[in-house]
Amino acid sequence: MQPDDRTLKEHTEKSQMAGVREFWADLKTKAPGQVLFWFIALLIGVAAGGAALFFRKGIEALQAKLYGTDDVNMLHTFAETLEWYWIVLIPVSGGLIVGLILHNFTKAARVHGVAEVIEGSALNDGRVSTRSGVASAIASFITLSSGGSSGREGPVVHIAGVISTWVSRLIKADGITGRDLLGCAVAAAVSASFNAPIAGAIFAMEVILRHFAVHAFAPIVIASVAGTVINRLEFGGVTEFMLSEENVLEYYVELPAFLLLGLICGLVAAVLMRSIFWAEDVATQVQNRFGIPRYLRPAAAGLLLGGLAVFYPHIIGVGYETMSLALTGQLALHNAIVFAVLKAVAVAITIGGRMGGGVFSPSLMLGALVGLAFGLIATGMFPEVSGSETLYALAGMGALAAAVLGAPISTTLIVFELTGDWQTGIAVMVSVSISTALASRLVDRSFFLTQLERRNIHLAAGPQAYLLAAVRVVSLIKPPSDKGAATAEACWQLIEQGIYVDGAATLENAMPVFDKGGGTFLPVITLFEDKTPELLGVLHQVDALKAYNKALAETAAEEHS
Repeated sequence: MQPDDRTLKEHTEKSQMAGVREFWADLKTKAPGQVLFWFIALLIGVAAGGAALFFRKGIEALQAKLYGTDDVNMLHTFAETLEWYWIVLIPVSGGLIVGLILHNFTKAARVHGVAEVIEGSALNDGRVSTRSGVASAIASFITLSSGGSSGREGPVVHIAGVISTWVSRLIKADGITGRDLLGCAVAAAVSASFNAPIAGAIFAMEVILRHFAVHAFAPIVIASVAGTVINRLEFGGVTEFMLSEENVLEYYVELPAFLLLGLICGLVAAVLMRSIFWAEDVATQVQNRFGIPRYLRPAAAGLLLGGLAVFYPHIIGVGYETMSLALTGQLALHNAIVFAVLKAVAVAITIGGRMGGGVFSPSLMLGALVGLAFGLIATGMFPEVSGSETLYALAGMGALAAAVLGAPISTTLIVFELTGDWQTGIAVMVSVSISTALASRLVDRSFFLTQLERRNIHLAAGPQAYLLAAVRVVSLIKPPSDKGAATAEACWQLIEQGIYVDGAATLENAMPVFDKGGGTFLPVITLFEDKTPELLGVLHQVDALKAYNKALAETAAEEHS
């Protein structure tokens, strides 16, 4: 061996030994903390899964009691035998109770759901409002039990957020840890609700955290599996829906039909979302114009819902019975179209009327109906190159739900896990991808992000937009007496010109003022109605830019760790 080769070998061995020692040191220092965090994730998974199961079982029990049926899965069939006044009275009474709860325990008399959890993840270190969260869960529980035409995934996601918030506060978690715990709780709740461990984990990362960082994957999967075990201890390993065995893609020439179905589902999803927002705006205008107390708004929605349910009881509740009929091809074309239109109207009334609940389950039902209607037409026109119409119902279910949630990956997976049908992946994926791409252009990415955008919370544009709102001006100000800061006299001159920011403002408010004034600093003040404003300090543009760059760097580091 030559001397140079021997030196290279010795250097390589030393490097390998140094690497082993570094790995062992990291293992001793970091592994105990990591294992402890995984244990906390497991506990959160059990707690969130248990809460989701309790929520589901509670709804079924109260619904059975109110409607007097032993099988809530056949609710609309049983409701057809009830006197009309019971069908109206139950949702009206439920709406009145919901209104009183929201009026007394939430600021805006609005049910909190997935949108608020996404906001908490992005802007509040993974925390959500616990008081409003508990009130919202109770309100949604009553809404769904009394026939509200919405879903349970929104409430259980927020319940999960409340649980993770309690834990984060208890252990004084930082932002990254708080968001990871939030992802764990949401994954467990979704998994326990739908017996869908893969989709639950992906949903937490795709919709709530909005990134797929490796460091978050293991604890979220642990929590998701824990939630699934909770579900299966109660319901076993069966899927939510039993399908026929005819769901096969007969010919690849049939794939363009699923592209067209995706376009239709994308348009219907956009119509559904805009209908909900339109109903909310109209209800608010009517409420303000006639001075209707806000606690009566859900009761009025319940009255409209009950009146519609007298003639079409299919709209009552989540609608699993109708969805099952669609997925097994037991509905005629006329019925599928009529039920789809009425379900969209009922969802707009329920959510626009602030009765509570989520949009995921209704979008699944609506998608199955749209898909079945399309499938009946397509297979009727081209029977020689067509498979089963129920395959279109399955693809439509995934396509419309994915477009509403803005979550093509987790929705595709949850459709497979809900049905146990993994053989139709190509058809479902084609429809899901097209519908999501189209609908995201017609709204702000998804239903939840559009909700936030309507409240001037700009998460759809990405961290470069919303991080400005996460940095408070008061955390960056310097007193005028500090070296290098602007003088008090210079500050008052700008104040007199109307160039200043309020002490409660964020960088989102301050940066446009910098552009308007053209200067390098802004006075930060507290305004009073009856006396001179108080000068709190000075915000320098360079400090604002440094804070913004730091927030961007920390976000990028978290998302790629």
